[in-house]
Amino acid sequence: MTEFSNRVEQVSISGIREVFEAAGEDAINLGLGQPDFPTPEHARSAAVEAIQEGKTDAYTSNKGTESLRESISAKFERDRGLAVEPEDIIATAGGSEALHLVMEAHVDQGDEVIYPDPGFVAYEALTHVAGGEPKPVPLREDLTLDPATVEEHITEDTAAFIVNSPGNPTGAVQSEADMREFARIAEEHDVLCVSDEVYEHIVFDGEHHSPMEYTDSGNVVVVSACSKTYSMTGWRLGWVVGSNERIERMLRVHQYVQACASAPAQYAAEGAIDGPQDVVDEMVATFEERRDLVVDGLTDMGLEVPEPKGAFYVMPKVPDGWVDEVLDRGVVVVPGEAFGEHGEGYARISYATSTEELEEALDVMREATEAVR
Repeated sequence: MTEFSNRVEQVSISGIREVFEAAGEDAINLGLGQPDFPTPEHARSAAVEAIQEGKTDAYTSNKGTESLRESISAKFERDRGLAVEPEDIIATAGGSEALHLVMEAHVDQGDEVIYPDPGFVAYEALTHVAGGEPKPVPLREDLTLDPATVEEHITEDTAAFIVNSPGNPTGAVQSEADMREFARIAEEHDVLCVSDEVYEHIVFDGEHHSPMEYTDSGNVVVVSACSKTYSMTGWRLGWVVGSNERIERMLRVHQYVQACASAPAQYAAEGAIDGPQDVVDEMVATFEERRDLVVDGLTDMGLEVPEPKGAFYVMPKVPDGWVDEVLDRGVVVVPGEAFGEHGEGYARISYATSTEELEEALDVMREATEAVR
């Protein structure tokens, strides 16, 4: 039998997938990482118009259409006050491909990549795929990443560290002071800071800040997408932004892995970014109401709940056996260890579903909590 690469042998199937497959068809699914809202009408219309006008019959530029990159550039100026040139942007097949490009372009065999634990499942896997050495670091009690902890773990073998705010699976939002520190660390240690900002607009308390706002060293790259902000997970459209030198290296990978992002998705993304943003505000307001419902419900059960300030996840500390008890009763939640060893003793709950289902799920969780105590 043909042997497989060591890189792929170090990558396992996501623990989230395993939970989904174990759940029954009638289960209430609080494990999904996608908004339960429709893609905005103006984004869908932009895609339909592009198709009808025959704009989707050929490859676009490897980096993406110029008009989309101009829209993303204007978005950075509007949201972050940053002057980002369109040529310093690559449109990708979702934020996932953007992360993959960053890793492949910057990580050599044996290089270390520092990332939060618990953290997004792709960080460890993509580090392995690039031949690097994963270096997870624990979070603070409020589930934010401590810049001092990151700095303590930097060695001569460190290629990059990853910051994710708002965070998946935690819902935590890093402070402006933290982001300034991450920018300083990237500059002083001459190491790449990868800022995963896919949930940047889903913030309830405080404001989102990017490390890119606080350094011009070129040692920060930003990964983001339309997936969460505009409920476009299935469209698979994201982007990576960085210095021209870094973008050109990532483009060398992108041109062979993907050639270009889907043309219809690019036009939909342009429509979403340029169109009215009130739909985003309405979605975020609904998520905040659901967050309060879930946090209050879990707290009333006597669980310790670090209050999430963004995204649409909550990550309470739970008793032994709690996750299995909840799953057995027909509600899908994800065990914290699916997101790293420091996630043990936690569970990730997504509130990207209806209030009615959340209320029903909380009743089940209350019964499960009583059963395991």
